[in-house]
Amino acid sequence: MTTPQQKIGSGFGAQSTAAEVADGIDLSGKLAVITGGYSGVGIETTRALVSAGASVVVPARRPDHARAELEGVENVEVGELQLDDQDSVRAFAERFDRPIDLLINNAGVMASPLFRVGPGWEGQFATNHLGHFTLTNLLWPQLNEGARVVELTSAAHRITGIRWDDMQFDRDPYDKWQAYGQSKTANSLFALQLDQLGQDQGIRAFAVHPGGIMTPLQRHLSREEMQASGWIDEDGKVLVEFKTPEQGAATTVWAATSPQLEGMGGVYCADCDIADVVESIQPGGGGVMAHAVDPDQAARLWEVSANLTGVDAFARAG
Repeated sequence: MTTPQQKIGSGFGAQSTAAEVADGIDLSGKLAVITGGYSGVGIETTRALVSAGASVVVPARRPDHARAELEGVENVEVGELQLDDQDSVRAFAERFDRPIDLLINNAGVMASPLFRVGPGWEGQFATNHLGHFTLTNLLWPQLNEGARVVELTSAAHRITGIRWDDMQFDRDPYDKWQAYGQSKTANSLFALQLDQLGQDQGIRAFAVHPGGIMTPLQRHLSREEMQASGWIDEDGKVLVEFKTPEQGAATTVWAATSPQLEGMGGVYCADCDIADVVESIQPGGGGVMAHAVDPDQAARLWEVSANLTGVDAFARAG
């Protein structure tokens, strides 16, 4: 069943925090897996779900660093996983043998210099999309009926749709923002198609834009670039009204836990609500452009991704 891509009036908004959204939610006995759940928006998501009673597994590129960051947070364990390494993703999934109630694909890289992985895949697409595509498909048998999958995307999907004729920048010069925008469009389309395929098993998927937040995700941006974008002044003072990480995690927590979304899925969410489709988006804005919620493009991307990775849980089931 298709959920309309339009606001439902959740009662929460851009300034709501993860703790506010989780208030009254009981996740006792539930297990969540949160990639990158030790930094920025991810660690605030982890804290909110743990506070609601969940146990959390955090796959991390640097497990020791993740454990240090999560020190003092109860009911959390860390596993090793490098999203840009398909063998690492497979190894993590093969080791994982517990039922999952919430899978939150939160980790990512933004506007990095060109790097290639695997058979020459462009690194941002490989990390942000293909890594999570493989992880979700391989963990699919572990997802309980009623589970939710949350895929973090971004307003940067406005930059470009899927570059079908040159997805890996084999022909055109590499542009780090085009690459990031494509990966974020891919995240949204992945959630849409996953929901379409999985809802008969009682599993729903959501794409989430957390909002504009200053986190370690900006590590590849120079001060000059952030000045040019109008984010900071020449002294490094932040000029834009960014969300706090606690506010940034709120939409993830809402999509993962809210009873308001019961029976819904396959939608792009922002500011703790389903987003409206818009013709243009300002940086950090809350709407979604049509190309990021197009069911035909979502089905096409799934087929391409399955061919690239050799993984498709639904093909095996069928």
